[in-house]
Amino acid sequence: MAEKMTASVTHQAGETELVVASNIGIKRGERWIIRHVDAQVNQGELLVVIGANGAGKSTFAKAILGLIEVTEGTIKRAPSIKTGYVPQRLTISETLPINVRRLITLTGNYSTEQINDALSAVGLQRLGNPPVTTLSGGEMQRLLLARALIDRPSLMVLDEPTQGVDMAGSGVLYDLIEDIRQELNCGVVMILHDIEKALDITENYLVLVPHEHDSAVWISLLNHVC
Repeated sequence: MAEKMTASVTHQAGETELVVASNIGIKRGERWIIRHVDAQVNQGELLVVIGANGAGKSTFAKAILGLIEVTEGTIKRAPSIKTGYVPQRLTISETLPINVRRLITLTGNYSTEQINDALSAVGLQRLGNPPVTTLSGGEMQRLLLARALIDRPSLMVLDEPTQGVDMAGSGVLYDLIEDIRQELNCGVVMILHDIEKALDITENYLVLVPHEHDSAVWISLLNHVC
């Protein structure tokens, strides 16, 4: 079971609440994946979720999106919420003939202008329309980001968006995500492994700690990097 620690962040009156999770828990069989977790994401706000492997970070993200149900607690979402999701990984067989523009339109029908705008927002407008299996790790992550933002979501959930990307490419992705957040004024939930990076980009974070880890170790680590 994952316990949680949160940064002390004051939400201002009048802010638009997109998602409010209250004391949520998710159980699989006899095992609690996460439990006693509270979180709130407002319009234009960035929440970073950090924690060790097995802490339930991806499970939390899917619960926020409504992709899985919680065992206990509640998740309230704004009635008009529109979501975009960048999964931790997307494996596409090299035998599957799918190109860049087709991947973007798998989840809906979009105009050429919408597709071009999405690709331009992530710096892929000059890429053309190659098979997605020929893309680098950084290009693939930017393509998934383009697919997530094409509907101009009010909430984006990004599950380790820099996974498999080198340091330079990661910096580009972080800058893109921040630009998109400001342009759309959308809420962003971002899962990261890099604690120092998480604390560098926001004071609003949620730490999930698996039961087999000592939470005191994480508290000590957070105090050290702060």
